Amino acid sequence: IVKASGGGGGKGMRIVRAEAELYEAVLICSQEAANSFKSQAILLEKYIENPRHLEVQIFGDGQGNITHFFDRECSVQRRYQKIIEEAPIKNIPEKIRSGMLADAIKLTAHIKYKNAGTVEFVYDGNNFYFIEINTRLQVEHSVTEMITGYDLVELQIKMSENVQLVKQEEVKAFGHAIEVRIYAEDCYQNFMPQSGTIKKVEFPNFHQVRIDSRLYNGYELKSYFDPMIAKISVYDTNKPKAILRLLHVLSDLVLLGVNHNLNFL
Repeated sequence: IVKASGGGGGKGMRIVRAEAELYEAVLICSQEAANSFKSQAILLEKYIENPRHLEVQIFGDGQGNITHFFDRECSVQRRYQKIIEEAPIKNIPEKIRSGMLADAIKLTAHIKYKNAGTVEFVYDGNNFYFIEINTRLQVEHSVTEMITGYDLVELQIKMSENVQLVKQEEVKAFGHAIEVRIYAEDCYQNFMPQSGTIKKVEFPNFHQVRIDSRLYNGYELKSYFDPMIAKISVYDTNKPKAILRLLHVLSDLVLLGVNHNLNFL
């Protein structure tokens, strides 16, 4: 797979299945990379068919000390954009989970990483492969906060003030959390991004539900930005209960004025 080095989101990305396709893929990807990220730099990776997209949340203090805050699964995607994320990862051999956690710590400790970071892997059912480190908080950091009880933004501020890093034995994970991304896009017509005016929006106020959004009645959605307009995160003691809670929230949410992906979710 040919990928843009300067950014993600599926921009500047082509799968190459034959040698004859490589030149054109490199050319197209480098052009898309330059347009999107102001850099023509690209990279080549082994392409994994139907992978699971798994990641580890870490924090580093810049001295080689790393603490992980467990793992997340972000395999439900469309056009390489994440749609549903959850923590922790379910239905995976513990040797794979422990291997990813250990490798994430080893890699970031080696470079004396400082800040929040996400070490991302793909898993083909037998082996896992490193793909990248996101040197920031991810959109899906809320599910990690829900299962660990830590405010990751607060920890970032503390890292900048050189406060001592949380010790690994202090970080525990409980229950299950799921996040969904609400997009302003037409899920019945090829998921094209939408613009327009929000006529009515009402987010339900449920227990163990987190709403991240700037929407309000009369809000003008422009075409210049990413179509993600809200994210909903839920927590419960296990995954089936979390799914049920999420379905209740989605069914009670009111969003009028633009096409969106609520029914799709």
